[in-house]
Amino acid sequence: MNPAGQLLDLLRQSSATVAFTGAGVSTLSGIRDFRGRHGVYNDTFRGHRVEELFGIDLFRRDPGLFYAWAKDFVYGLDAFRPSVVHTTLAALEARGLLGCVVTQNIDRLHTLAGSRTVHELHGSPQWHHCLSCGRAYPYAAVAPTAHQGLVPRCDACGGVLKPDIFFYGEALPEATLTAAVEACRRADLILVLGSSLTVYPAAALPKEGYDFGARLVIVNDTLTPLDPLALLRLGDLDATFSELAALLA
Repeated sequence: MNPAGQLLDLLRQSSATVAFTGAGVSTLSGIRDFRGRHGVYNDTFRGHRVEELFGIDLFRRDPGLFYAWAKDFVYGLDAFRPSVVHTTLAALEARGLLGCVVTQNIDRLHTLAGSRTVHELHGSPQWHHCLSCGRAYPYAAVAPTAHQGLVPRCDACGGVLKPDIFFYGEALPEATLTAAVEACRRADLILVLGSSLTVYPAAALPKEGYDFGARLVIVNDTLTPLDPLALLRLGDLDATFSELAALLA
């Protein structure tokens, strides 16, 4: 049996499956990752490493710096479409073979592909909040200003709007993290897809599930710390999910 067939058998045997996804899922859509060899964190912008731009203290001091950079990356994500992994995970959920997606990605592509239960551990720009009064604004209300590299401001008080993306110095969203942990603890199968499992605390969740009895399937092009624990370990995410999509069809 080919690897995709093995994976489908495991999915059919499972009563509670969670997909844990990382940057590799979205690089298939053409989106640069953050920490990889050619990731955006290797870049500099106006004398700062891009990684520094995601620090909450720097954002509060100079939000214009973040928005000047983000107009081409965070607010350019509209140009990308879901990959075969995104669409296949949505199809698995629709057929009752997948309970939820837990993702480290901020690009909203799982939702765009049709996945209904998505726990975005690092948030997304789908919503923005005023740092002064807390008023919420949807992406569509903020994007026209952000696309120009300008700082979006609150209509009510004039405060700076910040995307609901996890910045360094902020705690992960408690409700989202709790839901993701509970899903992994209930799972009997966890698919780790396109993640090297090096960014914590998110990367601890598949091991948490394993400790509670879940079997692991890992599909990633580089090694991960959990490889020795995996029931099935594959390297080619694109090929595996293209074959899996064909089997589902």
